[in-house]
Amino acid sequence: MLSVELHSHSALSHDGRDPVDLLLEQAAAIGLDGLAVTDHDEIDASLEAAEKADDYGLVGIPGMEVTSAAGHVLAFGVEEVVPPGLSFDDTLDRIREQGGIAVVPHPFQSSRHGVAPHVTDEQLAGADAIEVYNSRLLTGRSNRQAEAFALDHGVPMTAGSDAHISEMVGQAVTEVGAEERSVDAVLDAIREGRTSVVGKRTPWYISFRQAAGGAKRRVKRRVDEFLSP
Repeated sequence: MLSVELHSHSALSHDGRDPVDLLLEQAAAIGLDGLAVTDHDEIDASLEAAEKADDYGLVGIPGMEVTSAAGHVLAFGVEEVVPPGLSFDDTLDRIREQGGIAVVPHPFQSSRHGVAPHVTDEQLAGADAIEVYNSRLLTGRSNRQAEAFALDHGVPMTAGSDAHISEMVGQAVTEVGAEERSVDAVLDAIREGRTSVVGKRTPWYISFRQAAGGAKRRVKRRVDEFLSP
């Protein structure tokens, strides 16, 4: 079994803080086997992390968090940006066209762009997997809803820390029954449901700090863009 962090953000995300090296260092320090950097509608940092991962003894999984018209979708195994704003179905198609898999994070949390209110049960069940444990939740209700849906519909399950600072990498991990230490083996195991989830909730004050820091960085970037010639 490989322990993999499937949901983390670097400074390239509008609400992320740290460079990929800090994320990789944290993942290696706590004994993880793999890491996916999943920035919002960006992929360059994830590709950088995937390239450097072997130096840290990790499997580096390229990916991103796509903002579809229905909400967020995690794309793993892609190496080109999946455009934001597409329909849920088109987003899944674009991910699979690149040979990747589509995993729906926090589907029942509408305040964080969960897709469930905007898609049918059939559409949601058509994802390659559902994130049933996201550590950045104030209560466990949305996680329980996601797990119940996945179990009822036979959809593979994952977990993710949704870390926006490096210290939170590894709060929630997916145990993957991969046959070898490679990206393809990890993705195949997720597709086939050879996963289990392990995690603990991010402390509320850290979630608040991550959110506040993200909002501050977004404002600063917008000001810098406005002032740039």
